[in-house]
Amino acid sequence: MSTTSWAPDSWKQKKIVQDVVYDDQAHLGKVLNKLNKLPPLVSENEIKRLKKQLAEVAENKRFLLQGGDCAELFDYCAQAQIESKLKVLLQMSLILVWGGRTSVVRIARMAGQYAKPRSKPTEIINGKEYNAFRGDNVNGNDLDDRKPDPERLVGAYFHSAATINYVRTLLASGFADLHHPDSWNLEAWDLAHVRNPQIRKEYQGIVDRLHDALDFMKTIGADDHDSGSINASMNTVDMFMSHEGLLLDYEQQFTQKGSDKKFYNLGTHFLWIGDRTRQLDGAHVEYFRGLANPIGIKVGPSMEPEELVRILDILDPDFETGKITLITRYGHDKIENYLPGHIKAVKTTKHKVVWCCDPMHGNTETVNGVKTRRFDNIAEELGKAFRIHTQCDSALGGVHFELTGDRVTEAIGGSMELSADDLSTNYQTFCDPRLNYEQSLDIAFSIAKFFQEQRSPLRL
Repeated sequence: MSTTSWAPDSWKQKKIVQDVVYDDQAHLGKVLNKLNKLPPLVSENEIKRLKKQLAEVAENKRFLLQGGDCAELFDYCAQAQIESKLKVLLQMSLILVWGGRTSVVRIARMAGQYAKPRSKPTEIINGKEYNAFRGDNVNGNDLDDRKPDPERLVGAYFHSAATINYVRTLLASGFADLHHPDSWNLEAWDLAHVRNPQIRKEYQGIVDRLHDALDFMKTIGADDHDSGSINASMNTVDMFMSHEGLLLDYEQQFTQKGSDKKFYNLGTHFLWIGDRTRQLDGAHVEYFRGLANPIGIKVGPSMEPEELVRILDILDPDFETGKITLITRYGHDKIENYLPGHIKAVKTTKHKVVWCCDPMHGNTETVNGVKTRRFDNIAEELGKAFRIHTQCDSALGGVHFELTGDRVTEAIGGSMELSADDLSTNYQTFCDPRLNYEQSLDIAFSIAKFFQEQRSPLRL
């Protein structure tokens, strides 16, 4: 990877958007200096392992599952919430492994997803102008806590560290072991929330076949703890962390040269550039172009095909397989107008990317004054993404969801048949609406069913 005329701080010479203005620059400088001296949150070897797995996704040998909160709060750094989020991602991945007959790469939107881009830096509330809430690593959501505070960057580091540490502890302690009763016990998967009898029967059929497969492996000794590394995947999994690389002052402090002389952001495994910060001549693209981490690019209706090719050339000059994940986000009623052109543009290049569908962001709407998303629209965009890739001789390699393991009521529909009137029951998000635990499993079951149909010799 070429890093000519690039340095971790060369982004400062470019125009930046979504920047945070701090009143006390001296205080900010002290905070950044402190962050620069703190130990990394992830290792170079972990990042390289993720790169290898994403290369296999790009070659259609694995499938990517990425999910988590729209924007984490510091309060989410709690045992129960970390466990519930990890649990739903593990259960979703198990369904996808079975349905797709393929390994799944798991990336959580966790341990750093504390910032949120805003369309405007301020907002009017009750006739008074306030700074917009930019996420817990910038300011507070309470109106009397809207002043950007550099100390919150230190808080972001330590909350990220605590989250990563607990995730590693859980995985090392058998939380992802297929024998673990709380995470994987298929008999305990309660499908009572599925109101439609036919859908419940389909879901139960998948769970039953999963159960039979695991029983068979147990019978022949394939899940024996003492049978060596062949069965390591029965006992634990990789769970990588990710967040949007929004606050470049923060990201710069964790950027250092690795053993291979390339630069890595050791604050997380995977970073992505948002739809609002992907200007070709902007600070974020400049920063990202020097990183050896695998990176994502959000791609929406405003991305011209020619622009997509240019940003790929900037961020992936050495044509590394799987280095770039294109996270498409159009909307269920727009995807057919844009995705084919984007696929065609990439196919004219040497870039071998991971195509990942984010069916959440393009389907946000306001119902009864509340921001929400309809499950049917999410599922529709995802289904169209699979079909369009097939029609364009391409492959959808992954999915990206805003979700939680908690039983919130933020999205309409799903097998629970939540209505607009149900939103107020347990609406908790300070950012965008998320799929709850049951809706997340709904999506996983739907994808598994699609994979089943693709394998069927009777498919027309």
